[in-house]
Amino acid sequence: MLEHNDEVLVNALRSVIADRSKSSAENPFLLSANGDRILTYEELEESNSVTIDALQDWGIRPGDRIGLVIADPILSSQTLLAMISMGLWVAPLDPTIAYSSASQVDERGLSLGLRAILGDRVLPFNTDISWRSIYARESWTTEEFSGRAVSAVGGGIILSSSGTTGTPKVMELPTRQLLEAAQNIARHNELMTSDRGFNPLPLWHVNAIVVGLLATLVSGASLVLDSRFHRTDFWATLARSHATWINAVPAIIARLSVLDEDEIVPKGLRFIRSASAPLASAQLERFEAVTGVAVIESYGMTEAASQICANPLRGPRKVGSVGIPVGVEVRVVGLDRVNSSVEFEENVVGQIEIRGSSVIDHYDSPGYEDRFDDERWLRTGDVGYIDSDGYVFLVGRIDDVINRGGEKIMPRELEEVAMAVDGVLSAVVVARKHDVYGEVPELFVQLRDVTPATPTEFVAILTKDLNDVLVSSFSRTRRPVVIKVVESMPAHATGKVQKGKLTSDQVIVLYQQLVS
Repeated sequence: MLEHNDEVLVNALRSVIADRSKSSAENPFLLSANGDRILTYEELEESNSVTIDALQDWGIRPGDRIGLVIADPILSSQTLLAMISMGLWVAPLDPTIAYSSASQVDERGLSLGLRAILGDRVLPFNTDISWRSIYARESWTTEEFSGRAVSAVGGGIILSSSGTTGTPKVMELPTRQLLEAAQNIARHNELMTSDRGFNPLPLWHVNAIVVGLLATLVSGASLVLDSRFHRTDFWATLARSHATWINAVPAIIARLSVLDEDEIVPKGLRFIRSASAPLASAQLERFEAVTGVAVIESYGMTEAASQICANPLRGPRKVGSVGIPVGVEVRVVGLDRVNSSVEFEENVVGQIEIRGSSVIDHYDSPGYEDRFDDERWLRTGDVGYIDSDGYVFLVGRIDDVINRGGEKIMPRELEEVAMAVDGVLSAVVVARKHDVYGEVPELFVQLRDVTPATPTEFVAILTKDLNDVLVSSFSRTRRPVVIKVVESMPAHATGKVQKGKLTSDQVIVLYQQLVS
């Protein structure tokens, strides 16, 4: 356990980097997926010192809240670690914000309480939030930051929830919390100096930062960074990089579940880790059968600095379960919180609550105080149960429950059945307003090899097979009323489907069929 005094918090990450530089100076820390760049641990410490000196020269001091917008994965990682090491509160932002508008930049900066944003390019427009290029030192002045109020000493990262079901919740994740979560992940995944991860996930989300960067750092291993997931030549790229594990999301696992004739899964790959969104049981089994690589399904959220639960590397990996708690307490309570002080018995469905040293105890955003009780339990909004072996099973989100004339339907149970049908790449169930029943379920699916050019007759055959499975699996009151085929699912960079967009004009339905 890390000490909690300010001096230790400011220097904790810097100390880890210094220790790695001494013990593994010439070992790679970060590598680019295309193989043209390698950053050793010794070079990491050197760049850390240079960046910290530059930031201090510019008048930035511990406690300042600074945004970070750098597209290059290695440069972004170097700069992020240096800023946290200095004791800054860093908000990693999607690099595409640099191509948006002044109002969007200002709105984002204001919502996160930023003093300035550090980027890798000069904006073509003026902003109220001070935007400076990392390459233009002369544009920064000490006076620009003098007299500014700062956050608590210690630093860390500032993130917001994805906001798929409401207003995004802003939170600070301190250095202590980040490192404790990273240590838990490294131990659980048995990461050693010989391990090399492959991360195609965005570095402005907690998963890539903690599971990718920090867990690699604390274990002295190495990490291959890609700017995004590329399906073409994926397995060949992985073989060249000598990766032993992959940091992924269900959307990536779905794409990798079908091998081309000339593709070979490289030896030495220990596991692929799935996070950020639910993974259908059929998809997990399909991937393992095709590749022979173990899927470690996990469960996490930004509020817990990423990981909450994960299936074990050794011992039973239960299909359909997100695994066992790792360094975090988990309990199940009533959905209406009437019985929130009493844990539900095994296998009883309720709301998931969590607490622990890697879990936040408040939000920066107002209006979410009721998410915490007096004993620091955080209501996650997820619905599930814990079995007799301590494995956690998620059945959905409270906000996703469909109320059809008083009958409660969990979308995930319908999605799991749909995903088991051959040819279905992804399946999402959403609620549609109904004059009589209040709400009814609609099923959106993405089918393998189906595009706008696909003949309607071919799509109809696939949807008929899906229709037959739904009819045989659910009573009329529980099954979807319609199947809608889309070319792709609207999703966040982390792979979470944006359900609200599925019912908007932004998504083109290629084909639809009423469920008989």
